[in-house]
Amino acid sequence: MIKITFPDGAVREYPKGVTGLDIAKSISERLAKEVLAISVNNEVWDLTRGIETDATIKLHKWDDPEGKHAFWHSSAHLMAEAIEALYPGVKLGIGPSIENGFYYDIDFNGHSISEEDLPKIEKKMLEFAQQKQPITRKEVSKEQALKTYKEKSDPYKVELINDLEDGTITFYTQGDFTDLCRGPHLPHTGYIKAIKLLSVAGAYWRGDEKNKMLTRIYGITFPKKNLLDEYLAMLEEAKKRDHRKIGKELELFTFSQSVGQGLPLWLPKGAQLRERLEMFLKRVQKKYGYEQVITPHIGQKELYETSGHWAKYGKDSFRPINTPQEGEEFLLKPMNCPHHCEIYKSKPRSYKDLPLRLAEFGTVYRYEQSGELHGLTRVRGFTQDDAHIFCRPDQLKEEFVKVIDIVLYIFKTLNFQDYTAQISLRDPNNKEKYIGSDENWEKAEKAIVEAAAERGLKTVTELGEAAFYGPKLDFMVRDAIGRKWQLGTIQVDYNLPERFQLEYIGSDDKRYRPIMIHRAPFGSMERFVAVLIEHTGGKFPLWLTPDQVVVLPISEKFNEYAKSVSNFLNNYDIRSLIDDRNEKIGKKIRDNELRRIPYLLIVGEKEQESNSVAVRVQGQGDKGQMKLEEFVKHIKAEIDNQLKEI
Repeated sequence: MIKITFPDGAVREYPKGVTGLDIAKSISERLAKEVLAISVNNEVWDLTRGIETDATIKLHKWDDPEGKHAFWHSSAHLMAEAIEALYPGVKLGIGPSIENGFYYDIDFNGHSISEEDLPKIEKKMLEFAQQKQPITRKEVSKEQALKTYKEKSDPYKVELINDLEDGTITFYTQGDFTDLCRGPHLPHTGYIKAIKLLSVAGAYWRGDEKNKMLTRIYGITFPKKNLLDEYLAMLEEAKKRDHRKIGKELELFTFSQSVGQGLPLWLPKGAQLRERLEMFLKRVQKKYGYEQVITPHIGQKELYETSGHWAKYGKDSFRPINTPQEGEEFLLKPMNCPHHCEIYKSKPRSYKDLPLRLAEFGTVYRYEQSGELHGLTRVRGFTQDDAHIFCRPDQLKEEFVKVIDIVLYIFKTLNFQDYTAQISLRDPNNKEKYIGSDENWEKAEKAIVEAAAERGLKTVTELGEAAFYGPKLDFMVRDAIGRKWQLGTIQVDYNLPERFQLEYIGSDDKRYRPIMIHRAPFGSMERFVAVLIEHTGGKFPLWLTPDQVVVLPISEKFNEYAKSVSNFLNNYDIRSLIDDRNEKIGKKIRDNELRRIPYLLIVGEKEQESNSVAVRVQGQGDKGQMKLEEFVKHIKAEIDNQLKEI
């Protein structure tokens, strides 16, 4: 017998070799039908894998990320099985689960494939799913694995196996299909009830443009058809909210091939919106004692070698800029933090000077692959709402908590209500990925965990998601239609102060290293604006929207009164414009509703005589007549309510 410990601390004894499915059945038949995977000592396993020793376990259902991972990973194999059956001779690359579904990279080896072929593949997948094919795991040696795929003449799997360390390698088999895979997987294919293949794209093997272009097929599956229907409805809504579409309609930003891919051009209305976001955060930061700094867009290559960014991100940076001075190399800056370290070093610091909070809306540059660029969410030049706090060890937790408060205020003001804080820690089994001592990592991780608990945040912990120089707290936000975005990050760093030899003089006149907190509540201005557009559907909060009011004269006789109304509002810093086109008032109303302007003020003879306006609210219809002074008070009160003091 072995002891199995459950998440609530309860312990039960089971025969050695018991499986996750056996454990679920021992609790209830209903649970056994719903469970998809099991964590055994924090490692996710197949439900059919035997447990041989005492273990701590957690059963995962559809609502758990681990459950979805096993479900979609199995679905990727199901798609590959269907494709092999329909297109003999294809060569398989990799097929992981992703946040929403899965994909598989495939060399179709002479077969042509397009989106018109996807329904045929879906049909074959459903056929195999309905057979409830058992999915079995088999351990083989590296030598056996290489032999298998060399005999199949599959260069992609051979390359993957060659890159694996010597030891046990696992294959998974369902029906006549076998694939190299780490797992985990479902017990059988019958769990998969609803299938939708979404798109076909090109993808270089292993993301390297020097390699062959493979065909990537994206898909998603569900255990119930109604879940698929809901997802497809969400996709349709997402198309309507696409920030690229709305950004064009509202004239916020554009791109130019002449300027270059991934380099957005902000149009006047977009620049105004972005500037208001910056001023909003600057006001908040001022209350918390931040000081604004400005640093150049380039720096000497040695600066980023010192920080470690060149070694870590050099391949994703723009190539070094050579100057007329022989041997001199500069980079477009990929990060702001090395520059802020140099500002800290610009004069001696005392323990009394700390914490020092330096903030900058700093533009950085990274050479993203062209296939990964996407509107404002993935660009090559972007501005971070960056700040770095240099503090003493006794100040660390307090400063971290204050940054959490800033992030939560931003979310509240912009109506992001559904969020989770992800505590991103180092992978204890892969420490070579990170720089710095174990002692400093443990201190930093402890401070983050305690600060999140102190603010009562709903948290999840992810091992292996830390930055190379320190652990972090990432805020994962769900938007209005249920999609998850990473917005805002706070990171603790003991390592850059060490690399840059930063010091302060303590009360005992000895020299000490400060601790550095990196924080960016928005993340990047570009990505944040993209998410905000899609979250609001382009209907921004009143304080933020480029045009707050449009004045609509019912005929040209009232154009002069419309101008006087607009001037009156502008004198109170209410952003207004006039639609004096020679069109019927009904068309003007419809057109300006589509432009998502919050307030439409209709003026005619009655309004002119009484120095008033007829108020129409976006999406809510007529609200009656108001005197101009009354309307100004109303709109100011709404803005004040949206920007309640932190």
